[in-house]
Amino acid sequence: MDCLFCKIVAGEIPSKIVYEDDLILGFQDISPVAPFHTLFITKAHYANINELSHQPEELAALFAAIRKYTLHEGLADDGFRVVSNTGLRAQQSVNHVHIHVIGGRDLQWPPG
Repeated sequence: MDCLFCKIVAGEIPSKIVYEDDLILGFQDISPVAPFHTLFITKAHYANINELSHQPEELAALFAAIRKYTLHEGLADDGFRVVSNTGLRAQQSVNHVHIHVIGGRDLQWPPG
């Protein structure tokens, strides 16, 4: 499989890992838009959030990992944004489910 995020999970591409458990990997975005800009992915390959929705254990694990990370980093009280782009019109650039966790500054609305 020629998936960028699967290669990160396999250790073939280096990343700055901030969270890891049996099902989920969290790493810093290479083009951050805020002081905290982390991507959380499932270790198993799912193209997008719609595919992942059929796997309730992994979906719950993904959000549990985000919760642990945001509590640890102090973002839970300060505020953060969770974004999952799905499909070309939403500008999903990697076809592996991933959630952006963005925080550490005032965020604007609407986002785009």
